[in-house]
Amino acid sequence: MSDTSGPLTPRQWESLVNLLKSLTPAQRQWVSGFVAGFCALDGALPSTQAAVSAPTQRAAEAVITLLHGSQTGNAKRLARSFHERLLKAGQPARLEAMASFKFAQIKREQRLLIVVSTHGEGEPPDNALGFYNFLHGSQAPRLDQLRYSVLALGDSSYEHFCKTGRDFDERLAALGAEALVERADCDVDYEAAAEAWFEQVCIALNQTAAPEVTPLTTQTAADTPVYTRKTPYSARLLENLPLTAPASSKDVRHIALSIEGSGLRYAPGDALGVVPSNRPELVDALLKALHLYHADTVVGPSGITTTLEKALLRDYEITTLSRAFLEHYATLAESACLNGLLKPDQRGQLKSWLEGRDILDVIREYPVTGLTAQQFLNLLRRLPPRLYSIASSWTADPDEVHLTVAVVRYEAHGLSRHGVASTFLANRVEIGGPVPVYVQENPNFRLPADPDIPIIMIGPGTGVAPFRAFLAEREAIGAKGRNWLFFGDRHFDTDFLYQTEWLDYRRKGILTRIDVAFSRDTTEKVYVQQRLLENARTIYAWLEEGAQVYVCGDAKHMAPDVHAALREILVREGGRQPEQAQEDLLTLQADKRYQRDIY
Repeated sequence: MSDTSGPLTPRQWESLVNLLKSLTPAQRQWVSGFVAGFCALDGALPSTQAAVSAPTQRAAEAVITLLHGSQTGNAKRLARSFHERLLKAGQPARLEAMASFKFAQIKREQRLLIVVSTHGEGEPPDNALGFYNFLHGSQAPRLDQLRYSVLALGDSSYEHFCKTGRDFDERLAALGAEALVERADCDVDYEAAAEAWFEQVCIALNQTAAPEVTPLTTQTAADTPVYTRKTPYSARLLENLPLTAPASSKDVRHIALSIEGSGLRYAPGDALGVVPSNRPELVDALLKALHLYHADTVVGPSGITTTLEKALLRDYEITTLSRAFLEHYATLAESACLNGLLKPDQRGQLKSWLEGRDILDVIREYPVTGLTAQQFLNLLRRLPPRLYSIASSWTADPDEVHLTVAVVRYEAHGLSRHGVASTFLANRVEIGGPVPVYVQENPNFRLPADPDIPIIMIGPGTGVAPFRAFLAEREAIGAKGRNWLFFGDRHFDTDFLYQTEWLDYRRKGILTRIDVAFSRDTTEKVYVQQRLLENARTIYAWLEEGAQVYVCGDAKHMAPDVHAALREILVREGGRQPEQAQEDLLTLQADKRYQRDIY
């Protein structure tokens, strides 16, 4: 009998036969094209993502490209899930981050799905900025061959809700591309809307699929984590320690939670999702203002019947005001004042009016007669979890997870205001009490894979939290890379968070350098960006040696100021023009050498 395996070993032949048996006809056709393309490349094996793309022109015309732009990882997770389900249905699909996408490739794309979040005040995520600028620039090509759809993630409490997704949608259409299905705009509780969008995409793709391709379904991926925002783990509060002195104008706490036996794992840079409950005092005030204190039962999330009080305590956002809430409530209130604030030309006035107000203020200022419990509940959005940068290393202590929490309390419009999750953790959970949590991966904020690479960490205030995790991790694995920390706050005596720990790391040689800026201790305010510029030459030398830069904290002021300081360092020490320095920073971001976790 002849040997049908030819030049293959018996094990290779068995693996090949088993693979071919498991494939659909469309998948076998795609694999044949891939092998032909692979041979044409003289055996130069492309990356996994490139391999899933189109090794031949014929495959390229059929491939579905999924691009994701994500700051915290939600868009990436959704895109990855959609990609897996496309592949399982026999649809040739390629998954790629916008930061690594070759811009010129857009001219050859036939079918494109974009999943993108909006960051800060309507800005693209860091890893989407280069592609965003390219599409909106003068070099963007005509895209008459392209069919596309956009899934936009955002937060309706912000003025520019889902702006990045809207911008992509409008620009692609302006360049001649045709929408496969309409864009979907998702709020913080995005799962149902995202699933509905993907279902419509599946229908549209099925209409154009080859007969042998398995029809797409919307079945959930099998590798869904055990603990999620909908099914959190009940951690136990171990420590609730003040990090600021009593004389400080802030109240910052070190929160330690036990996850022993949970199976939860996290990496430095990840966040912990905390699923809080609302303040009972605020719920009580709302019920009284609505005259619904003894209201009948209501239908809450997922069709569950409950009382209005329980629904407001556990399930719905009752603090942050969104434009959607105001629009619906203004209709019920028949208020000319509210409707006037919502006009397009009154955005500035609306933003000013919203400052410091919550839903209770609106109910009291513009009461609605006869509003039922169910009507009110239908105006609200689900209570979103709050994300906190993890301040500990799982490698160093797998049974605990630590947070650095700034407790939000302030007075506005004659009322005391309280942060939902921060006061839940600081004031309402007893030691030993339960805290519902889950791990939110943050693939865009990761330590270097090479432990010998130096890192520069810039984290004023509670932005220093992930860098505590970074140093604990590097100590635990014996990393040799140098570590430089820039920390800032108001006062040295009252606000130097984790001071003794930094000094201990410095003594042990783990923390190579620490530079601090306390803005209220001198007549002239000094911030971390000034410290960066003061050390411009050394920072540039570290960058030339391959150092990675990390920034965590305030997105509105600190992050832009730090970005400008880094650009100035490249201009001053590297001899770049400002435009080239800006391009270099984008390149550093694309290469994962400049990562930001800003909020």
